[in-house]
Amino acid sequence: MDKTKEDHVDRILAQWRRERPELDVEPMGILGRLKRLTTHIGREVDEVLLKHGLSSSAFDVLATLRRSGAPYRLSPGELLDMTMVSSGTMTNRIDQLEKAGFVERMLNPEDRRSVLIALTGKGFATVEEAVGAHVANQHRLTRNLTAEDKAEFDRLLKKFLSDFE
Repeated sequence: MDKTKEDHVDRILAQWRRERPELDVEPMGILGRLKRLTTHIGREVDEVLLKHGLSSSAFDVLATLRRSGAPYRLSPGELLDMTMVSSGTMTNRIDQLEKAGFVERMLNPEDRRSVLIALTGKGFATVEEAVGAHVANQHRLTRNLTAEDKAEFDRLLKKFLSDFE
């Protein structure tokens, strides 16, 4: 039996059930909790990344380049495919990262008409340090879940997400 105490969402649902008893507000509870959880997690993640001089969006690009493997460079199109932003947003992110010295644009050796976005030494060192702290933070944020809880939560989220992707 789950002994989780009443939360903010429970109070909202109780109000709706009192005011509009004919409505099935169960999905409101699930989505409301996901939204609140996203807000809380976002703050916690941002706090850790800021200690490394990065925003979440900057980290997203640098981490994408890093996990792509050596030589840590991708085309702007490949970066777009691996993130969930528009091309204009990606161009702005790349511009800002280039100004900060984290990435550089280079001619594509296989097609001189296109460019690749590559991690610089500074970008590599920064993302290496930040990703270690980020993963440690993720473990901290999920510490109250058992291994079984994590597996079940991941399975349910994957199932839910599949409707959108």
